[in-house]
Amino acid sequence: MGSSSDTACTVATAPPSPTPTSPPAAMTATTTTVVLSPCAACKILRRRCVDRCVLAPYFPPTEPHKFTTAHRVFGASNIIKLLQDLPEEQRADAVSSMVYEANARIRDPVYGCAGAICQLQKQVNDLKAQLARAHAELAGARAQHAHLVALLCMEMAAATPPPAAYCAVGSHLAGGGAPATPVDALYVIESSGAGAAMQASPIGWVDEPLWT
Repeated sequence: MGSSSDTACTVATAPPSPTPTSPPAAMTATTTTVVLSPCAACKILRRRCVDRCVLAPYFPPTEPHKFTTAHRVFGASNIIKLLQDLPEEQRADAVSSMVYEANARIRDPVYGCAGAICQLQKQVNDLKAQLARAHAELAGARAQHAHLVALLCMEMAAATPPPAAYCAVGSHLAGGGAPATPVDALYVIESSGAGAAMQASPIGWVDEPLWT
């Protein structure tokens, strides 16, 4: 009886063996699932977007209006065919051109982008005409300014008298006799051709200081 009770106690206290189906805690790993959203073109066309979709780089899922506008005017098959015929470096410009032309066609179904081009050309011609008029007015203003400056210079030259030469003459100019005018008198020589005359000025050297 004693041996059987000891065996039962041993079985009761033994830890349970791990089941082979449960993985160990150290080997568990977290897996992230990446969900790739289809491009706007494939989403609108309701088809599966493949890895190398020709429309995916130019119609992202965040801009569905671009493909909606282009598809409304040109059609999906024509867009795909056009992109396949072009090199990759020109496809982005082609898509931008198609979207612009489609928007213009929706706004103006008759003329489309041709109407917008004609309107822009008219604005360019009007601006060129305004620029030509501005250049003509500027040239006229410059000519008028030059003419006024020339007339002003001529009037100033005609109104300015010829410069007079000043000299102080002592008593020895009067032939050794008594001077008729003070010694410190200021003489003015009027240079009017051959008959130059020298007249005494009432202002003497002592009346005006040399340094002020």
